[in-house]
Amino acid sequence: QFQLVESGGGWKQPGGSLRLSCSVSGFSLDSYAIGWFRETPGKEREGVSCIDRGDGDKFYENFVKGRFTVSKDGSKSTVYLQMNSLKPEDTGVYYCAIVFNPCRGLIQAYGGYWGRGTLVTVSA
Repeated sequence: QFQLVESGGGWKQPGGSLRLSCSVSGFSLDSYAIGWFRETPGKEREGVSCIDRGDGDKFYENFVKGRFTVSKDGSKSTVYLQMNSLKPEDTGVYYCAIVFNPCRGLIQAYGGYWGRGTLVTVSA
């Protein structure tokens, strides 16, 4: 049974940093790409970043490029999203999901395997 669990959300002031974690079970990060998505107020769920299976090529949407960094630790079955220089518009619920591989250029969920999300709030 494939499971994904997000953690690490919270409240930060603008300019602050958070690191989100996506712990997976039931499969290996060598076999599936993982994507990060978010639902921000007034907008539909959108892809943020992703990391391929195996060698872990990475992709970022323009609105987070240079601020967010995705990584993974296969030994811990965990994918991370380091978020720096946070902005109020980054506020939302962040989800991880299995995505099509390779994921560059299009972050698209695959198979319907999602976590339940973690809330990030950025405000003064």
